[in-house]
Amino acid sequence: MNPRRTATGGRVNRQRPVRFTFDGTAYTGHAGDTLASALLANGVVLAGRSFKYHRPRGLLSAGLDEPNALVTVMRGKVREPNVPATMIEIHDGLTVESQNRFPSLAFDIGAVNQLAGKLISAGFYYKTFMGPAIGPLKGTRFWMLCEHVIRRAAGLGRAGEAPDTSRYERMNAFCDVLVVGSGPAGLMAASAAAEHGANVILAEADAHAGGSANWSGETIDGMLAADWAADMAAGLRERPNVRLLRRTAVWGCYDGNTLVAVERVSDHKAKAGPGEPRHRHWVIRARSVVLATGAFERPLVFPGNDRPSVMLASAAERYANEFGVLPAETFIVFTNNDSAYLSTISLKKAGANIAAIVDVRQDVGEAMRILASEAGAELLAGHAVVATEGGKALRGVKVQRFNMTSGTVSGEARSLSADGLLMSGGWSPAIHLASQAGAKAEWDNGLQAFLPPAPARNSRWLGAGAFTGNFSTGGALAEGHAAGLAACGAEPGETSLPTAETTLGSPEPAPVFEIKAPGKAFVDFQHDVTVDDVRLAHREGFVSVEHLKRYTTLGMATDQGKTSNVAGLAIMAEARGLPIPDVGTTRFRPPFSPVSLGAFAAERYGDLRPERLTPMHDWHVEHGATMQPAGLWFRPQIYGLAGETIEQAYVREAAATREAAGIVDVSTLGKIAVQGPDAAEFLDRVYTNMFSFLPVGKARYGLMLREDGLAFDDGTTWRLGDNDFLMTTTTANAGKVMQHLEYFLDVIWPELKVSLVSVTDQWAGAAIGGPSARDILAACVRKTGVDNKALPFMGIVHGTIADVPVMICRLSFSGEMAFEVYSPADYGTHVWEALMEAGRPFGLVPYGMEALGAMRIEKGHVTGAEIDGRTTARDLHLDWMLSKKKPFIGSAMMDREGLIASGRIQLVGLLSLDGRPLGGGAHIVEAVDQENPHGSIGHITAACYSPALGKYIALALVEGGKARHGSRAFISDPLRNRYGPVEIVSHHFFDPEGSRMHG
Repeated sequence: MNPRRTATGGRVNRQRPVRFTFDGTAYTGHAGDTLASALLANGVVLAGRSFKYHRPRGLLSAGLDEPNALVTVMRGKVREPNVPATMIEIHDGLTVESQNRFPSLAFDIGAVNQLAGKLISAGFYYKTFMGPAIGPLKGTRFWMLCEHVIRRAAGLGRAGEAPDTSRYERMNAFCDVLVVGSGPAGLMAASAAAEHGANVILAEADAHAGGSANWSGETIDGMLAADWAADMAAGLRERPNVRLLRRTAVWGCYDGNTLVAVERVSDHKAKAGPGEPRHRHWVIRARSVVLATGAFERPLVFPGNDRPSVMLASAAERYANEFGVLPAETFIVFTNNDSAYLSTISLKKAGANIAAIVDVRQDVGEAMRILASEAGAELLAGHAVVATEGGKALRGVKVQRFNMTSGTVSGEARSLSADGLLMSGGWSPAIHLASQAGAKAEWDNGLQAFLPPAPARNSRWLGAGAFTGNFSTGGALAEGHAAGLAACGAEPGETSLPTAETTLGSPEPAPVFEIKAPGKAFVDFQHDVTVDDVRLAHREGFVSVEHLKRYTTLGMATDQGKTSNVAGLAIMAEARGLPIPDVGTTRFRPPFSPVSLGAFAAERYGDLRPERLTPMHDWHVEHGATMQPAGLWFRPQIYGLAGETIEQAYVREAAATREAAGIVDVSTLGKIAVQGPDAAEFLDRVYTNMFSFLPVGKARYGLMLREDGLAFDDGTTWRLGDNDFLMTTTTANAGKVMQHLEYFLDVIWPELKVSLVSVTDQWAGAAIGGPSARDILAACVRKTGVDNKALPFMGIVHGTIADVPVMICRLSFSGEMAFEVYSPADYGTHVWEALMEAGRPFGLVPYGMEALGAMRIEKGHVTGAEIDGRTTARDLHLDWMLSKKKPFIGSAMMDREGLIASGRIQLVGLLSLDGRPLGGGAHIVEAVDQENPHGSIGHITAACYSPALGKYIALALVEGGKARHGSRAFISDPLRNRYGPVEIVSHHFFDPEGSRMHG
């Protein structure tokens, strides 16, 4: 049934057939197979098409470094593209499609691109589509003409449109020691740390612990390495202080030893169990980290190296020993190092026929010559493969004599028949997580690879095994044990370590990356980057490794340069006449491996979204409120009546508030208690305006800037006592403001005696505003007056409502006379209902966020839509709040040339002149060009229908805004196909003098 499946061997269960489909054809594999191994077992060698040239490609690797075999997994109508076939465990009913081909994988018309190879070399899109300097297609117009076709041709897989119904989880974990990688070094590190009482998390990307031990033929303590690893993993699972996470790829390393990982919980199952997520996103905070992430074998660069059935030697070894699959019948091995000989012996034991070993080194050690003889392979030392032969499958190769000094070949080419070519160009330690942690890679000339530096004295990560360049299994065991002890602070002592028995040659490869022979030789397989592309980048001046990466797209594919990076750097180094370390390497960034979008969004959407509810939430729902998310909170959007649209509802609510009174739940505002002898001084430094002279019992509107001088947040702060302030923030920025304040207090001004406590959840808040607001309060507030003398604008009083203590501040967000009433959260609904009852004779209505937004737009108040991280106080007409008497955060940077330029965007108002609604995000232009939208002078930040003006209005940020008052412009909104005239006016639409608020 499986023509290339061996009779015995591997982890697969031959008694459990598994049925799956690939490109509509049904196949059968076995439990334990990956999609890659199952396809190979069925004789399928064509797995994908390359990005640019659509060349036929087969499997290159057996792990997450796979650049060729990217597929789309179908779950009903849900499509998940760009998943490596090597990381998909098959299950009954699995449906998979190949990518980047039309109409089929075997016959792809996109392959015609190969005929235009010279025209679409590196950087062709930068040079080809800029358009002529003159004429009707000048400049960007030519790009606009070509963009549609180019964008359709770009990319690999095709995203689906059906909603993903799978469940995703988010988890936080804390541990003493996190071990990343469960090869021999990782297992020993986890075991050593656990034995000394540390809480350990061991994360492994594959389904089984053991790493390369799973497929190597060596023994540890007299048993096969795979069996030894399985026993070690089982022992660790039994320990209460160890958590073993299989199928878990650690993809990012961030400050404070915070690492992030994705666990594939149910991808290997036909159906997830009850309540079981598809993926689980882990955020792990560890005291120490042991990186035992191993190394990636590198391909060699020679003409025809991308033909299907050309793969890495270690990959073929893994398919044979772990999955019981021989990727070909007859192999030729092409290498520059000794490790390929060990792979050859493993394959021979599995039943493979090894025709020849082609080694670029003339002087091959005696031990390796003996291994070649044991494999029954002809050894061609001092030779190189210069071409591959065949179509969509390999038939043979050509070899010639090779000069290691010049990298050139000579003599007559010899043809060798084989249906599989294995290559090994040395090994690159997987140092990505260390690089993300800030470690600068160091070149090792012997291993011809970048290694992590020795950890700094105070470093919280350690390395072990092939990650550090230690390719001896015995050495990896010892290094892993030592790292585990060091990670938990234990002293090394006498201990008996496992004994590894293996035939080892030198791990150091010959410094050969490229075979200089005629033909197209690929460096980056997925993005079709060739040797010629790298040399073209050199000729055109893109010689920095970062420029090389972006100009050629080398290493920018989903495998992130795991197989291509070093070879590309070596070729550039030779072109520049420099050693590789002088050329350097790019900085590795997260994610180390692909992450599903569902994992990123885990529990942040739909029914799984966390619900933060105000104390009055149930009252709102019972009284017909439509709830909507606001940050992490749920707030009333409208209190709709039967048959009302959203617009009709908020217009009614806002009009009723302007005419009589309205009440809105403001419990979600951030509230921070700022207390201590230096509290006033602290606020002076934080806010742009003065607070130290604010009288007790008064509130003040304040503005915060970031250190770079841009606006950060606004709100009111109430002085409750000499050393006691209550700061309010916007709902969305509450957490960020608290973090901002804590940073400056802890790091910049630790000498200040100030205490900060978030009290957002302690207080329930209700804002009541409108012409009748004071009368309503007077009807229900006891123990204090609320008249103008007792409670002036921005004044604070303490009283009771329905026997509940309350704190009342007279301030307004709606432009009406308004009061914020704070009560203990447990009594929030009680006080709210008392206010509603007192307001019944006055026509008090509850209103939601839509009416709140409409009234704030009418009044011209700013929110996060305008304080968007790009605006200054002057842009928002808040420069009157910039104190000239004191320094404050951002004061040193707020007057930079770019922040005070005359042409900057400024807050303005817009009136719709065609009577149609305006949309947030729409661009403002001086002249409409629907065919080629351009010339934006600003954008709309918020829009509504104004019940006070009877028009559609908006707030906008427009270049030179104030100078444009009274002028006309146009809306350009191509996404919504909305174009139309507007008038630019002051952002104060309603009661600009503030007579209603202060009356």
